[in-house]
Amino acid sequence: MYSKKFILVAALCIAMSSMSSQAQSIPPEWYGEESRLRPEEIKTELVVPAKVVWTSDEGVTNVDYLLRNRNTQSMLGHAGMCGMISQGANTASIILDYGKELQGGIELVFGSSKPLETSVVRLRFGESVSETCAELVGNEAGATATNDHAMRDMTLTVPRDGRIVVGDTGFRFLRIDLITKDVQTYIKNAFATFKFREIEYKGAFKCSDPLLSRIWDTGAYTVHLNMQEFLWDGIKRDRLVWVGDMHPEVATIHTVFGDQDIVRNSLDYACWMYPIPAWLNGMPAYSLWYLIIQNDLFMYSGNVDFLKSHWGYMCGVIDLVSSRVDANGVETLGSRFLDWPSSPNTAGVEAGFRALIALSMNAAANICKYAAQEGFENALEYEVKCNEVDKRIRKKILDPKGLKQAAALMSLAGMMAPEKAAEIIKKDGVKGFSTFFGYYMLKALALARDTDTANIMMKEFWGGMYDLGATTFWEEYDPEMSKNSFRIDEMPVAGKKDPHGDFGDYCYKGYRRSLCHGWASGPTAYLTECVVGITVVEPGCKKIQIRPRLGANLNRVEAIYPTPYGNVYVKCYKRPDGALHYEGSGPKEVEIVH
Repeated sequence: MYSKKFILVAALCIAMSSMSSQAQSIPPEWYGEESRLRPEEIKTELVVPAKVVWTSDEGVTNVDYLLRNRNTQSMLGHAGMCGMISQGANTASIILDYGKELQGGIELVFGSSKPLETSVVRLRFGESVSETCAELVGNEAGATATNDHAMRDMTLTVPRDGRIVVGDTGFRFLRIDLITKDVQTYIKNAFATFKFREIEYKGAFKCSDPLLSRIWDTGAYTVHLNMQEFLWDGIKRDRLVWVGDMHPEVATIHTVFGDQDIVRNSLDYACWMYPIPAWLNGMPAYSLWYLIIQNDLFMYSGNVDFLKSHWGYMCGVIDLVSSRVDANGVETLGSRFLDWPSSPNTAGVEAGFRALIALSMNAAANICKYAAQEGFENALEYEVKCNEVDKRIRKKILDPKGLKQAAALMSLAGMMAPEKAAEIIKKDGVKGFSTFFGYYMLKALALARDTDTANIMMKEFWGGMYDLGATTFWEEYDPEMSKNSFRIDEMPVAGKKDPHGDFGDYCYKGYRRSLCHGWASGPTAYLTECVVGITVVEPGCKKIQIRPRLGANLNRVEAIYPTPYGNVYVKCYKRPDGALHYEGSGPKEVEIVH
């Protein structure tokens, strides 16, 4: 008898396979065969190791040289270089820490070797130290490390008196094992080749709680790493355009980097891959998120040309949804999906999925309203259609069955009183939170005027990753990972849990789990939207509302919010009598209301 989990995963895989094969026959009229990426947008920077985590007991000399040397030129000889010497059964090994999560590879520069021949080394990139020590799936029982999406475990021949550049993955740590027996190999450099999109951090956030400020910064950096050729989900695994997962990332991009072509390019690419009547990524929920993203994007950028280029596709999605919600509110869109952790609660997912339909129809109706003002064909007709679907879906409001994800969506969609949703979300603290849906849970708490609890829960949940050594936010986190566990920047400790290898579920078990996942960046957008209180009221940020919500536990907050016309500045603090004082300023094109 197959489990519900197996059936869900199998259905999604079949759907995605079907949609992908269908897309192959689509002429490249929309997106075109060539990428829109300009080569200068991706920069490569060499990063020197920050420290040596571990070396084998024998066979490694002068390893600290790798932390000091900045000269990239190869040279004859090996004076002062790090030596790796294998004799008999001994294997020389090194684990290096580059200080923070990176996207890219490695550049190794070698000196002379004895005897004068090439050597074979094994390289293992890891988002944790323990991942660099793990075997690949299939090589030993219970192994979870993989080369899916990106090669991170490889054996290769390296030169003497020369260099080699290899790798394209997400990592912080690198393990080097000298495989060749009875040889002396010398390493002059072990640089990380850090690849990132060279863009300005326009937005900013600082407050009287240093941990909240740090969380904002980390969410921004997490998304920045995933802004590669397209907007990815993760830089080690899931280097793909998943439209539903993009929503928190897009909110963070607008908050931190402003208007970016990568969002539009990624939406173009996804729609080209999944033409109507396919659901985006093979999942109805992701086409619903697409409409929500399009609304957020238009409200932020005011880009009428992009909206016009997607108008036909958006109408196609609206028609699909409308055709599958009958007059009694019974919907037959297909597979339900909110996020992986919510999957076992099928009744709760059903309630949340209906709320997601309502949210998407509200978003689409808003787009149609502005499209009508711009003279788009049938815009008023589609606005009416969206409102009708919304009314039909609200005829059948279900119980979320304690599912926090569903309660959050129902509150944001106006299908549940904010205070009632807050009760569900606060029950048992951060138990039941997820790194993706946590964003909507925080927003639902803010809607119930409880930013104090939201901030406390955010610090416990996202801050818990820091206690384990995180420099970016993870695909999945559970407070159980912090109990009797060693840190990701430590060698395995006997009697303690491995927070990377011993946890994870569904498609992210053990080391397959990504420790840099863009969907986990929601707190960055939340802090700007709900604590600073910035809301875009008119397309293109022509009108912005500022209503700070510092609550009882914050005394001060300062923020910069980028708009298409320039930055908006907000400063808010409590006076000695407890009264709240705040001020906002920005470009003349932006009307600021309070």
